[in-house]
Amino acid sequence: MTDMDETTTNAEADGQPEQAIATAPVSNISEDELARLTDDIISALKTVYDPEIPADIYELGLIYRIDIEDDRTVMIDMTLTAPGCPVAGEMPGWVQNAVGAVEGVSGVEVNMTFDPPWTPDRMSEEAQIAVGWY
Repeated sequence: MTDMDETTTNAEADGQPEQAIATAPVSNISEDELARLTDDIISALKTVYDPEIPADIYELGLIYRIDIEDDRTVMIDMTLTAPGCPVAGEMPGWVQNAVGAVEGVSGVEVNMTFDPPWTPDRMSEEAQIAVGWY
């Protein structure tokens, strides 16, 4: 995620009040580095498997959001296939360990959410084939 720069301008001759103009987000991370980090983070997430389903959590659609902050902290919103999943207490740690090992990542925060609830519609075609749901 990047910071939003905000600039206030003076009113023009038309008498309009001052306005705040938001500029595009500016990141300290180059586009190439951001692309590499993103690919490496996704690869790391694909090493974490749901123990009850023979597919990785990324292909299962359990990862809702990945944000890479300017300080290279990675913020992840994820869910589980069900709130009562037996590994609910362990899986965020698995994700944190996997992503934290990616070169260039300074820290990882995992937020568990059940809104919206996970459904099999979130699974990739690869995951559907792996579990025989095609």
